[in-house]
Amino acid sequence: MNPYILSCCSTCDISADHLKSLNVEYIPFHFFIDGKEYKDDLGKTIPYDQFYQMMEEGADTRTSQINVSEYVEYFTPFLEAGKDVLHVSLSSGLSGTSNSAMNAARILQERYPDRQIEVVDSLAAASGYGLIMDKAAQLRDEGMCLQELRQWIEDNKLRMHHWFFSTDLKYYVKGGRISKASGFVGTILGICPLLNMNHEGRLTPREKIRTKKKVIRQIVKMMEQHAENGADYDGKVYLCQSACMEDAQQVADLVKEKFPKMNGQPLINHIGTTIGSHTGPGTVALFFWGDPRKD
Repeated sequence: MNPYILSCCSTCDISADHLKSLNVEYIPFHFFIDGKEYKDDLGKTIPYDQFYQMMEEGADTRTSQINVSEYVEYFTPFLEAGKDVLHVSLSSGLSGTSNSAMNAARILQERYPDRQIEVVDSLAAASGYGLIMDKAAQLRDEGMCLQELRQWIEDNKLRMHHWFFSTDLKYYVKGGRISKASGFVGTILGICPLLNMNHEGRLTPREKIRTKKKVIRQIVKMMEQHAENGADYDGKVYLCQSACMEDAQQVADLVKEKFPKMNGQPLINHIGTTIGSHTGPGTVALFFWGDPRKD
């Protein structure tokens, strides 16, 4: 029996089965394909390969964050069952959902004054957020109380490194992040942008690297520079990818070569429909514990 509810959003980008094995609850974001709304239910309604194929074929995608009333509805059954709640949200640097969750918690604290309901802004996204939830579940199971775990996440969340690269620039153009001219030139030259998550939980461009082969080496080099204990890193490694499993596997293979002491094999997840609506196909991300993120 879990002492309290540990919860997150669907944007943690690990599988539903994985969350179930961790005894972690989740609340889904919303996404739209050509104007039709769906829940981001971790690939149940629309399989990831189908979703990215629709994007490749020109489908218009957009997303909608979770609002206050949805959070109130989601949290209430846990509180009514006599459970306290620790909810870890998607980075406030990417979405306002963290603020919505905090407002819902304030409303519910007045209704259920004998219960604890805490919200932590992860300053993380995708499977980096998922790796934080994996560690949080471990610490809960080892006996850490809700308030201790809340503080541990606050103290350690900036040690979760997020490094991304993309091999298809058309979604950067579509989203207005680069101009059509820059996108055209970048495609001709084989430019693969390398980005990371900064200390404010925002995606930040770091390098423009020519060729996929070079960016794969560079993303692992970033892990060599920042991983906890360097080449002796013994934590877990997660990756996620959007319809480019072969590229993600090449990164995973190189990580295995460089970090033989890591905990288990690198776990490759899908970039979910919420974040994938913005990245499009062709994105690979690497996540690991390391030195504190700085701008």
